[in-house]
Amino acid sequence: MDGIINLLKPPGMTSHDAVNVVRRLTGIKRVGHTGTLDPGAAGVLPICLGKATRVSEYVLGMDKSYRAELSLGQATDTEDAAGQPVLTRPVPSLTTHGVELVLRGFLGTVSQIPPMYSAVRVAGKRLYELARRGEVVEREPREIQIYKIKLLKISETSILFELDCSRGTYVRTLCRNIAEKLGSAGHMSFLLRTAVGPFLLGSAVTFEELAQFAEAGCITKALLPLDLALANMQAVTVDESQAARLRNGLAVTLRLKTSDGELFRVYDSSQAFLAIATADREQIKPLKVFI
Repeated sequence: MDGIINLLKPPGMTSHDAVNVVRRLTGIKRVGHTGTLDPGAAGVLPICLGKATRVSEYVLGMDKSYRAELSLGQATDTEDAAGQPVLTRPVPSLTTHGVELVLRGFLGTVSQIPPMYSAVRVAGKRLYELARRGEVVEREPREIQIYKIKLLKISETSILFELDCSRGTYVRTLCRNIAEKLGSAGHMSFLLRTAVGPFLLGSAVTFEELAQFAEAGCITKALLPLDLALANMQAVTVDESQAARLRNGLAVTLRLKTSDGELFRVYDSSQAFLAIATADREQIKPLKVFI
């Protein structure tokens, strides 16, 4: 059983917990997620089964979309509603124009410092492990990309917005930074991930639906093809002799307009997904072979 489940993770559980539930429902041991989603958050969490675990790194690198709520007036140590208050500031009078102006200031390339309550490693230790011991260490800023940020709703003490961003973006930290630019303090009080690359909220399956498929013996209805994770790679088709070479780890010559190092998804003559390959001059070399 090989493929990807576009799971709708409920709030209140870790991504690791979600993997364990999928493993139990499907009976498949080789299961992995494609990047953590905060325990308090809900939304899209692609889960890879069987051979699809070999493409999880490509899903991890995909752009993400979110819907988030920023509550103003109080900052927390975790930058979300689960944390302890650390700072209180008055909330200024908010206007749609003023908030939109601040949000637009975060478009493009943004330098972001990972929060202490995160899985980033510093000197071999997870930051959240240090944070739980009361330690605060210096973190290197990281560049992220904010492609779109749109105000949806505004109230006296909160704003709701949508966000399209690159991998590695901490929406909690973005909320804190937005609050500071608005002249207040704040924390993320709600987060819904609406997309991971081509994996969309509208087509995500719940645990209840997955359990029904499992009970009916048709869990494959929830599986998406593993090459969906490679949709941003150029597709090439090879003949049977070329397919045989690739299966044996050998390069094949293809006259393609490409640059060295470019990745391809390769299909055999029956259009079965065969391999991920990389370009090297006029050849492609297999990186990962699937059949």
